[in-house]
Amino acid sequence: MLVLSLDTTSRAGSCALARDGHVMCVQAGDPLREQGGQLPGALATLLDHESISLRHIDGYGVAIGPGSFTGLRVGIATMQGLAMATGKPLIGVSALDALVVLAGARKVPTEFVIPSETPEQAASRVPGNARVVAWIEAWRGDVFSATYEGGRALDEPVVAHPDDLLKHMREHAALFIGDGAARNLSLIRAVLGDNAHLADPIAPLLAGAVARVASEALNSGQHQPPHAIRPLYVRRSDAGLTTNASPV
Repeated sequence: MLVLSLDTTSRAGSCALARDGHVMCVQAGDPLREQGGQLPGALATLLDHESISLRHIDGYGVAIGPGSFTGLRVGIATMQGLAMATGKPLIGVSALDALVVLAGARKVPTEFVIPSETPEQAASRVPGNARVVAWIEAWRGDVFSATYEGGRALDEPVVAHPDDLLKHMREHAALFIGDGAARNLSLIRAVLGDNAHLADPIAPLLAGAVARVASEALNSGQHQPPHAIRPLYVRRSDAGLTTNASPV
């Protein structure tokens, strides 16, 4: 099974191609160009590189957020168009869930962590009693955040200031991953000290994990019609609420 995937939750984004759940190629986008100006050319370049045409694709995966509002709309619309035009299924994948896959807290094939390591080595990078905290840049000093334990989310994702989120994390070891974590490294270390662990790389490309999750969903027959895919918008946490705060 061939799956073509796309992530536009960040400014650069990425796309990937996976065969039977194994990532064949991941391509980073250009952070200096708007997402709309890169697509669908970036997908065509990836397919050309692997000598594969759209008629060979069995399904599609797309990161549904949280992330840039414009980027989400462009990415989802692009993949919906391809799926409907080719009559193939489309899987929407949370970018936060994709980060947890890349942190080694879920089943991780060697291909999308570090090419030279085994799945066991990937998993060993997550301390045994650590939670995984996925942070995605949300601008204005905020991050989109979700906390996982044993590969499962402990709560609904929120958007809040890192200071407010870290106040509730002092008692647990946590492994941080995502571009929101990369931007707040000094704060994380200052607040959590030895309880702070960092994924390597801390801000990985997501399209490979999106392709892997989409492959698993397609194999199990779990998918909606392409037009039913919707962006994942996240509401502000209670800790970060202000009188003029609004849903993101």
